[in-house]
Amino acid sequence: MKIISAKFHGCLDYLVVLIFLCAPNLLHLSMVPAVISYSLAGIHLLLTLLTDFPLGALKVVPLKWHGIIELIVGPVLVALPFFLGFGSEPAAQYFYVVNGIVILLVWSLTDYGNAKKV
Repeated sequence: MKIISAKFHGCLDYLVVLIFLCAPNLLHLSMVPAVISYSLAGIHLLLTLLTDFPLGALKVVPLKWHGIIELIVGPVLVALPFFLGFGSEPAAQYFYVVNGIVILLVWSLTDYGNAKKV
């Protein structure tokens, strides 16, 4: 069941950017997890601004491609702490794993078929 509209997904995308921007300070992340978080905030903001959906600014990336990118990013975020060894930093582990799962959940509930849908 696809219950998240393109417009609401856009709102969630901007929230994700804010979360990735604030997390390093709020969670006291060390250098590597913090730099990754700031980088992901910038990348996600760029993707959101470029996506062809109600809250996109330039509308050059089709919403379906946006969805494919998120389908890839979700599992990568879940795996990231284990590949980069955040074992001594539980806050970083939980942050990336939880965000990866949330991105996959939002992906599974979003209607990527109709960008103009409100």
